[in-house]
Amino acid sequence: MNELRALDPLSISSFEDAFRGFLRPWQVESPVTAPSIRVDVSETDNNYVIKAEIPGVRKEDIDIQIDNNLVTLRAESKTEKEERAEGRFIRRERHQGYTARTFSLSASIDEAKASAKYENGILELTLPKRVGSSAKRLAVR
Repeated sequence: MNELRALDPLSISSFEDAFRGFLRPWQVESPVTAPSIRVDVSETDNNYVIKAEIPGVRKEDIDIQIDNNLVTLRAESKTEKEERAEGRFIRRERHQGYTARTFSLSASIDEAKASAKYENGILELTLPKRVGSSAKRLAVR
């Protein structure tokens, strides 16, 4: 239900508060959203280490794709909430959310040697740089 408030005539911003409340859309509860992926990227001479914060997701619901220097992280969250009163459902809600994050790195990644670990909501990727880059330097004439 929406919050009911009495207007305070002595308040300086009572008209502004009433107007803002009038334009606010009706909302029973705040919607549950999929987690956003926050990323820290560090680089050494031989590899990249990526720490991605993905709370509330099972490791089975995380998908990692690596294509040369392009890294894509995808996560799906599922929640169910039930409230019962003596055997009858009072409320039953389900939520399914999806989030993804794609970024490129400056060097190509050796996908065969890459590793991933997920613990306590933190995904840690170790992405070794590919030896023998196919980059070519052109001379300007």
